[in-house]
Amino acid sequence: MVKFNLVVSDPKKGIAKSFEVDEPLSLSLIGMKIGDIIDGSIINLPNVKLKITGGSDFAGFPMIPYLPGGKKYRVLMSHPPGFRPKEDGLRKRKTVRGNTITSDIVQINTVIVEGDLPADK
Repeated sequence: MVKFNLVVSDPKKGIAKSFEVDEPLSLSLIGMKIGDIIDGSIINLPNVKLKITGGSDFAGFPMIPYLPGGKKYRVLMSHPPGFRPKEDGLRKRKTVRGNTITSDIVQINTVIVEGDLPADK
């Protein structure tokens, strides 16, 4: 069973809401990439367009926009996302995920690009 936690951020209001997407609708998200636009009707928000900005898998590894596919990578990192150095020049090898949504992804982060998030939802 594929289930996603979809986090929707509204930059105009400065708020974020979390929604659960269950199996029949969650299968339509598999294979999409960071930067793709999806329709808000998946989470009962008609007339809203959402842009996928990232996510994380069941172990907490973040999705990185510049890595292809949905598999795990061990990457030497010096900047976010996935690593926040404490001092200049610090680098560290971190495990991250590619930019494609697979069944291993648990949380998908999105931002509203068209429409508005209702106050009561």
